[in-house]
Amino acid sequence: MPTLHTYDYAIVRVVPRVERGEFINAGAIVSCKAAGYLKAAIALDDARLLALAPDVDLPTIHAALAAIPAICAGGDAAGPLKHLSARERFDWLVAPRSTSLQTSTVHSGRCDNLDRALDKLMQRMVHIA
Repeated sequence: MPTLHTYDYAIVRVVPRVERGEFINAGAIVSCKAAGYLKAAIALDDARLLALAPDVDLPTIHAALAAIPAICAGGDAAGPLKHLSARERFDWLVAPRSTSLQTSTVHSGRCDNLDRALDKLMQRMVHIA
């Protein structure tokens, strides 16, 4: 029988005009403390974002989104957060913010394959056709 992992996840959102509260889902972050797992996947649909906010600064948004998987991976790419544990980095990433990048509330799940759980979240929450 496969080992089941309990994990926490949050959806990454781009909120181009915070005062309006509109957003585009752009990624997912999955954390499993017991497995030492912290990983994010990012996929921003530029056309959808530009339809919502034609004047958005795409290069700045892309740079900010690219930092999320780097922070998850840890090491020097995580900058000053590299000294934090994986769970502490997850908690930092999902802390409430009123900026152009936000996350959903944290939810929990169980799976036997954390990478596959991340892929399924991306398919269900970000790659909506």
